Amino acid sequence: MSTFGARLRTAMDTYGPLCVGLDPHPQILTDWGLPVSAAGVRRFGEICVDAFAGQVAVVKPQSAFFEEYGSDGIAALEATLAAFRVAGTLTILDVKRGDIGSTMAGYARAYLRDDAPLAADAITVSPYLGFGSLGPALDLAATTGRGLFVLALTSNPEGASVQHARIGGESVAAAMVSGAAAANAGAGENGILGSVGLVVGATVGSAPRDLGIDLAAANAPILAPGFGAQGAGLDEAREVFGAALPNVLAASSREILAAGPQVASLREAARRTLH
Repeated sequence: MSTFGARLRTAMDTYGPLCVGLDPHPQILTDWGLPVSAAGVRRFGEICVDAFAGQVAVVKPQSAFFEEYGSDGIAALEATLAAFRVAGTLTILDVKRGDIGSTMAGYARAYLRDDAPLAADAITVSPYLGFGSLGPALDLAATTGRGLFVLALTSNPEGASVQHARIGGESVAAAMVSGAAAANAGAGENGILGSVGLVVGATVGSAPRDLGIDLAAANAPILAPGFGAQGAGLDEAREVFGAALPNVLAASSREILAAGPQVASLREAARRTLH
């Protein structure tokens, strides 16, 4: 069984380091001429499968925009994930789960178990009950060859007040990076990434340097929101990621989805994002 980090490196080398965010918020559905309903998000998912499966390294469905329609919306998310799985395109389910003990174990089983209806190749997780609270998800992901992306340095204005805070001389963000590095220890060589990644906004500027964080040393894939409509480009990426730039998976949603619903236009928008 290959690890998520190994599969991700192969996908990035094959298709380029792009993660397309699948965010079917009501305005996108309206712009695409789709109903703002579970039927609309199901059709949205079908169009995205046609457009991006076998074309990009990774897609990242945002669970909230499916969940808001109840069980039918969840069924649409299940169908979208299953279709990308059949096509061989990696999925990161953006759920940002974080809890303790048996509850975290339940979340892990929901998304990281092989036979889970909502199984994804990786999920986003929130570590702010302590990095150790992620233990059940770390353990199950390692068993099933899946991955996690740990929120570390997000670009929302309020994030810095928590993530830059220091405890015992170390920032909270640095502690999260250290936790990922420890989880990835011995993951592999020759450019193979660990399976515990980090979420670091492409617009956080000098924050990693200011906090004394060595992102490259974590051997972690870095999911980087902020490209495209949020303004980040190659210059901003170099400033934020430095030597870790080869490990960065650039996430873009709004700018690409604005080209829909035509499949050819969506593919062209994805192609332009990293060029």
